[in-house]
Order: sequence, then structure tokens, then C-alpha cells
Amino acid sequence: MRRAIQNAWVAREWLACFLWPVSVLYGLLVFTRRLLYRRGFLKSVKLPVPVIVVGNVVAGGGGKTPLVICLVQRLQHQGWQPGVVSRGYGRHGSTSLEVLLTTPIQESGDEPMLIKQKTGAPVFVGSKRAATAMALLEAHPGTQVIVCDDGLQHHALQRDLEIVVFDDRGTGNGWLLPAGPLREPWPATGNNIPPIVLHTGSKPAFGGFTSSRRLSEKALQRNGTSVPLSRFRGQHVTALAAIANPDAFFDMLKAGGILLDQGISLPDHHDISLADLQPAFDSTVLCTEKDAVKLFALASASAINILAVPLEFEPEPAFFRAFDDLLSPLLSQLPSGHGTQTA
Repeated sequence: MRRAIQNAWVAREWLACFLWPVSVLYGLLVFTRRLLYRRGFLKSVKLPVPVIVVGNVVAGGGGKTPLVICLVQRLQHQGWQPGVVSRGYGRHGSTSLEVLLTTPIQESGDEPMLIKQKTGAPVFVGSKRAATAMALLEAHPGTQVIVCDDGLQHHALQRDLEIVVFDDRGTGNGWLLPAGPLREPWPATGNNIPPIVLHTGSKPAFGGFTSSRRLSEKALQRNGTSVPLSRFRGQHVTALAAIANPDAFFDMLKAGGILLDQGISLPDHHDISLADLQPAFDSTVLCTEKDAVKLFALASASAINILAVPLEFEPEPAFFRAFDDLLSPLLSQLPSGHGTQTA
């Protein structure tokens, strides 16, 4: 049924039309909830540092986490001290928790752990974004900017900058859930903060900035060493992906000349177990870095040779110019108690 509904989101066919009355009710709830926050009936927290929310208006992943990593690394390169807040989808528990490299993946979630590994920045997870962000600032008072991975619809935390991410699906049939993929109306209306729109797909369907996505030329082993991805060109291997769009990963591998014996597609944030790897026993498995967070822990308990293939993600230069133009004035107004730029 879930797959049928997702297929219905592509066009306004009979199933989408059947669900449309429910989407009208959903839209009314979205509007009412946002209005309650604006009128002050629901509490919305303003932090003493700028808050950047990276999210999407459609259900499912769209490339938010690679962009979060990219932005955090850019801020670090510029000498700022960013921190990251995430829901930690799929983790066990909902209370605020700092993600350390030693944190069990079941407690951190796969994407927050990947962000921690790639950036080294403070990363906190929790279902309540505002409380989680305040916990981060209390633990790391030198933090100068918060980057929120997802949370576009979580208005309990006020934001200074919104970045909306779209992949090749665009807005689908343009209807709200469950008749369409939209979590909120698009184009955005009545928003005090005009969002930056970034397309992570290959064919932007409407205005916004573009980006490039390609697989790294090196695959990473569990011990941290790398091998050329070209080593597997012309060879038969197994690919595994537990992401929003596994076929995108499989297609990039095929485009690089790698022959796939099979592609194991699992739900996004799936709690991968050895049973999922049974079809690939005694073979080589190529996976995404996000999946490797879980798979590398299983590698020692099996005879499977698992390698992660990093995704190299880069927004176009104009995106960074727009990002810097909007964020720089906010950072220049930081109180002295929240750190100083180091470069």
C-alpha cells in the first residue's frame, strides 16, 4: 500500500484523487498549527545564535544530510564554530543526546553519526529541536551557529535561514499528504524568511540553485583505508542501499562500469542486520557511507567484504554566494559570549 501511495504522488490519478479530501484536512491542520505559533499560542524559542534549517517540503529524503555536511565544513573552513541538531530518525529514544564517535548507532541514528564522523562538529539528537539545540549550546558555549538537519516544519525552534532541498521528484503531483508528497504548501506563502532552494537532482524542475553529485573515486574499507573504485570496474559485486532512493546509488555505480550481481534495496534508515546481508555472503558489497555506519559494525561478524563509496556533493558557486550574503550579517551580530571567529 505504501508503494502504491508513493506511485500515486507522481500524478493526479484515481488514488491521489481518492485521497485528496484527506489532504485538504491535512492542509487545514498545517495552516492552523503554523498560525498558533505565529500568534504565540504555541511556544517558539529564539536562540542567541543564528539557526539554519536544512529541510524539504516533500516526504522522504532529498539530499539534506550531504548538504548539512557541506555547510558545516564550509563554516569550519571560514573559521566559525557550528553545531548540528537532528531528530536522529530511526534511533532508539527521544531525549536529547550528544553524539560521540563512541555512541551506539542505535542511540545516535545513522545520519547524525555520519555528520559527526565527517565534520567533528558537536552533534546533538532529540525529538524536540529547541530543547536539543539549547542542550548543545549549554554543553558547547563557543558554538556560533546551529545547523538543523531537517526540521523545516518544526516551528518550536525559530530559524534565521531556511534551505529547502528538492531532488528529481520535485513537488510530485503538487498535492499535500496523503494525496501528494508535500508536507506543506509550495510555493511557500506567508513566510517571513524567503527560503534558499537547492536542487540535488539532475534536472531542476523550477527555479533555484543546482548542485552536482558523483561517487568518489575511492572506496573506504572498515579499517579506514581506501582502495580505487576502479578496481571493481568490470567485476560483479553486490550493492546495498538503505536510503530514500537506492536506485540512484545503483545507477551511479553502473555508470562507473561496475557490474551489479544484485542491488539490495532497504527502507531508509533501516535497522540493517546480518539477515539482510545473507544474499551477499562471501561476496563484495558496495554501500553508501550512511549505510556503512551500520554495516561496518556487522562486517567483523561475517565473511562479507564491505566497502563504502562516499558521495561527493557540491552546490553551485552561486548558492554559496547567496548563503554567505544572508548568513554573514547574522554572524557579525553575535554576542561575544558565543565564541570568536578563528580565521
